[in-house]
Amino acid sequence: MLKIGLTGSIGMGKSTASKLFADAGIPVNDSDAVVHDLYAGEAAPLVNAAFPGTMKDGAVDRRELGRQLALDPDGFKRLEAIVHPLVRKRETEFLKRQRAAGADMVLLDIPLLFETGAEARVDVIVVVSTDPQIQRQRVLAREGMTEEKFDMILSRQTPDTEKRRRADYLIDTSHSIATTRERVFEIVADLKTRIAKGDFRNA
Repeated sequence: MLKIGLTGSIGMGKSTASKLFADAGIPVNDSDAVVHDLYAGEAAPLVNAAFPGTMKDGAVDRRELGRQLALDPDGFKRLEAIVHPLVRKRETEFLKRQRAAGADMVLLDIPLLFETGAEARVDVIVVVSTDPQIQRQRVLAREGMTEEKFDMILSRQTPDTEKRRRADYLIDTSHSIATTRERVFEIVADLKTRIAKGDFRNA
């Protein structure tokens, strides 16, 4: 079973690309969605123990957590030590289900793919990118986003130029969704051809 790793910096259009892969019939494991679910359940008390006052009504208050992390950037390491193993467990369960279902390929949507060393767990890397000005406009249009917060997020991410260099496939989202969809379907078709040819014997 071929494992596609999808990644891209904030505001690049990764979530849109992920949905388009799902539209193409590829099972998707969305790490962000998994974290959201964990924050509403099993991870909440663990996060609250490390960051007191961040749990409200049994779930992580992301705004309060973000406020504490802004004051203590070293807290990201503590947070990742709690959350990453839980996310990895969910990913393993997803892969097991899809393998049992006979899927020929799956997509692992991993925002911090390079930053966490997850590239070692996938067979092909797809990077979503766009013009830096478009990226900035998209991100700063988000509710609660500031220049400072945006810069802090970027500082923790592998530079876009480096991601593009390490990609097996690139998706440029600078244009229309229709163009992005066309590119996604093109990548899926190419991967199916390569699977049929036996290019991924160890996948």
